Amino acid sequence: MKLKRKIVHVDMDAFYASIEMRDHKQYRNQPLVIARDPRHTGGKGVVTTANYVARRFGIHSAMSAHEAYELCHQAIFVAPNFAKYKQVSKEIHAIFHEYTDKVEPIAFDEAYLDVTENKKKINSALRVAQLIQQEIFAKTKLTCSTGISYNKFLAKLASDYHKPAGVTLVLPEEVNLFLADLPIDKFRGVGKKTAPKMHQLGINTGNDLFKWSEVDLISKFGKMGQILYQRVRGIDERPVEWKRKRKSIGTERTLNQALKSSVEVDDMLNFLAEKLAKTVQQKQKHGKTLVLKLRNSHFETMTKRITFDDYLVNDRKNFVFWARQLFDQMQPNEIDVRLLGITLTNIDELRFENIKLPLWKE
Repeated sequence: MKLKRKIVHVDMDAFYASIEMRDHKQYRNQPLVIARDPRHTGGKGVVTTANYVARRFGIHSAMSAHEAYELCHQAIFVAPNFAKYKQVSKEIHAIFHEYTDKVEPIAFDEAYLDVTENKKKINSALRVAQLIQQEIFAKTKLTCSTGISYNKFLAKLASDYHKPAGVTLVLPEEVNLFLADLPIDKFRGVGKKTAPKMHQLGINTGNDLFKWSEVDLISKFGKMGQILYQRVRGIDERPVEWKRKRKSIGTERTLNQALKSSVEVDDMLNFLAEKLAKTVQQKQKHGKTLVLKLRNSHFETMTKRITFDDYLVNDRKNFVFWARQLFDQMQPNEIDVRLLGITLTNIDELRFENIKLPLWKE
């Protein structure tokens, strides 16, 4: 194992809700839910996040807004403002880069930092984490929790150990103690489908998992079994992917009222394609695969893609034409669209071109 790495996982505390409480004093100490008010949407919508007051009522992210309302009638519902959240996220990531350029963003509100060698020449990763917390609060008035260890798996678990505003350090000699009593549902990779199977097999904690052989875990859970065998022993060789290439560029819109006509769909496709073409041009990219994403009023999500041998011409009309072909295949009869998105994938820098070589004379 690479025990000499120093990894910090930074996780903002109830990020979207905390920003709204910072900007609106009346929301503080009230159960705040970041979602469209289900009383105004016919019960539709999903919770993006909730503050810690709302969480005491059992409200959590990915829950339906209607269910959140049923759990807490006095909850305040605020529609998410992603443009604002993105801007705050940029401020926070700028702070990360004061300490290291080895930053792997996971979302607006969390990232891994490799601070083994950092710009401040600070030997203690714990000290780096504390300074980052202090600077984030000083500049944004927001709190975060940090986890510090020698790999990403442990750092991620550690950041969730004491929330909010927690700092947790896991040293190599503390791994077995740290993971022994940890509920199996907290292990990354154990999701809604895997957890019930784990419980049926009597695997409820890290200690239970540790007792299983690698062969038996693989036989029950396939490749994930091998990964869990390693994780419970504190093994995770994944580096912080700070030079990861962007694989796609896309834009989408969730609509308050469903689109029901071809004219409405065409207008939205033109709007999305215009934004996509502008972003692709700014990023100096081009791609070979166009993906259309669609969600209907029953919250059923569908995607369809088309891939070309050559790079697509970066042009709004071109994107709209192919997106419309995909749309007609997905909803050939009745039109019902609550979300629409266009994404360009299989992308490269503009300097990569397809060159057709004349191998045979005509």
